[in-house]
Amino acid sequence: MHAPASPHTVVVNGQPCVLPPKTSASATLLHVLRNDLSLNGPKYGCGLGQCGACTVLVDGIAARACVIPAQGVAGREVTTLEGLPARCGNGNGNGNGLHPVQQAFVDAQAAQCGYCLNGMVMMAVALLERNPDPDEAAVRRELSGNLCRCGTHVEIIRAVLRAAVLMREAQA
Repeated sequence: MHAPASPHTVVVNGQPCVLPPKTSASATLLHVLRNDLSLNGPKYGCGLGQCGACTVLVDGIAARACVIPAQGVAGREVTTLEGLPARCGNGNGNGNGLHPVQQAFVDAQAAQCGYCLNGMVMMAVALLERNPDPDEAAVRRELSGNLCRCGTHVEIIRAVLRAAVLMREAQA
């Protein structure tokens, strides 16, 4: 992890970023990521931390960016969907610029409208970093707080289980 330069710095996708001076105490992490840093992976869904569309990793733990004050992540490491390939260990995922979880979602055709996809992928990464060999029940529990209005749950679960295989193979 990179050492932040000041209490107003956050490491986003491996790069130190100074929080904009105009960042108010009420500005959310989601607002800063999307509006100030032009990172569009995390989506605005409910604004209440309940749908999961805005999920990011904060120090490796899945968190809802729409309810986290931006100033609350100063000095911490935030990973968005855009930063996942660098988390693979080789800097570019599987060679095509995708993290194994992203590749598994492509392989399983687990996206329909794609709005929930950010949250599903980020929750899957957090799960697989903690538990590299989850069963279907563990995947269902982990994703239970993420809403998908299109009904691609079966494909999403299949993608997470496939991602677990891809990640284990990559480490072998």
